[in-house]
Amino acid sequence: MFEALELGRKIAKEDYKAQLPALRADLLQAQFALSKTNRPVIILISGTDGAGRGDVVNVLNEWLDPRLMKTVSFERITEDNRERPKFWKYWQKMPARGHIGVFFGAWYVDPIRDYAYKNIDQAKMDELMSQARRFESMLVHDDAIIIKFWMHLSYKEQVSRLKKMEKDPNTMRRVSKRDWKHVELHKEFSHAAERTIRHTDTGEAPWNLIDATDKRYRNLEIGRTVLSVLRKHLDADATLAAAKEAEALITESVTEDAGTTGSELPEDARRTVLDTVDLSQSLDKKEYRKQLETWQGNFNRLSWAANKAKISSVFVFEGSDAGGKGGAIRRMTQATDARLAQVISTAAPTDEERAHHYLWRFWRHVPLDGTITIYDRSWYGRVLVERVEGFATEEEWARAYLEINNFEEMLVEHGTLVMKFWLHISKEEQLYRFKEREKVPYKQHKITDEDWRNREKWDDYALAVNDMVARTSTNYAPWFLIPGNNKYYARIKVLKSVCKQLEKRLDGEI
Repeated sequence: MFEALELGRKIAKEDYKAQLPALRADLLQAQFALSKTNRPVIILISGTDGAGRGDVVNVLNEWLDPRLMKTVSFERITEDNRERPKFWKYWQKMPARGHIGVFFGAWYVDPIRDYAYKNIDQAKMDELMSQARRFESMLVHDDAIIIKFWMHLSYKEQVSRLKKMEKDPNTMRRVSKRDWKHVELHKEFSHAAERTIRHTDTGEAPWNLIDATDKRYRNLEIGRTVLSVLRKHLDADATLAAAKEAEALITESVTEDAGTTGSELPEDARRTVLDTVDLSQSLDKKEYRKQLETWQGNFNRLSWAANKAKISSVFVFEGSDAGGKGGAIRRMTQATDARLAQVISTAAPTDEERAHHYLWRFWRHVPLDGTITIYDRSWYGRVLVERVEGFATEEEWARAYLEINNFEEMLVEHGTLVMKFWLHISKEEQLYRFKEREKVPYKQHKITDEDWRNREKWDDYALAVNDMVARTSTNYAPWFLIPGNNKYYARIKVLKSVCKQLEKRLDGEI
């Protein structure tokens, strides 16, 4: 694969100087145009040791406006990184829409090194590359532009460059024993890189292979490639915007069918998984208090045991409006130390959150090993409220099932216990609770006009929940459908379910 990159392409210094001003001006113009779009750009710089990755990043920072870009390096792995799923650190550094992020190697560094050192076998390598493909595809489908560079040096050139760096007082400190070890493993690293590129060179995020023998040639090729990719996407966006504007003018006076809603479906087709929930189950107050003390005590003990074992937990609460999520969550937080658990209440996204992929704000709160994150509403908003209310296109919410499954699988692979609860109540019970909330001054804030509007789409939400459970209840991250008409029963059911799963996780059964 790399034979064509060992030809030693060069460009004369005079030609380089002559071409540079126009290239830099065009890059800045493209960058400013990009800043007005909803597209983030990820420039991934990887390659052979000694190929000049740091130099290239410095050049890009010189040529582009640094106010609209950031450089991301993962040379120093912190405890926060180690105690969370491996992709957590990449999500923290994702550029906002209209901005550019320049990444040193990123998610390819560890797999290439581990494969070259024979720390992982071919099957594991291919699995990691599959994860990388899915990750990049998800970002691209959310309008990200990914530009990947592999800068290559031949074995002879790599040895020559390291020797030269060792003799130069300005660069000698940058050459380490590890660098020379990698030279010895040049063949193994080349094989690892080749396998990486073959498995992740996609139409959505292709690799650009660069002959790095001559730094001037290298810099120009990278600059031209970045410019070409940015222009291609800017032109495509302009063409698409014009087409949409024309289509809007044509259809302006046409009232389109909004599609079949749950209420318009035949009776048998409207039956959902929620209809299987037995809402008659209940507990009286005396029995509730007795069981609450028992199960809260168990949860306290198990949460400390999980903390000692470095097992993190993610508990997701979704449900009908007034379904009792808050009450169930409070019975959990009352039972554990505040240092171990955090509750993330999800509302409408902020401007900062809208500037990123919808999963970004949830990745930010993934728990450290041994701690708990409770999400009061979650990433499932994409396939529930955003689907039903039309805040997401059908293409966006339809692909979200796979994105969510991949996200939760990464959590579980790290060792996190993931449990998801849907607290279900009847339509009649919801109406009763709405009216009761209106009567009590300190509960009136809980009932809004939006809650009443959502009630009118009860059947549509039921269908969305049915699809959500069918497509995202997995063996590693199951859904628990909790009967919620009786609040006492629901709270105990949640606590019992959590304790039983925690015990299994601590015993190594899951």
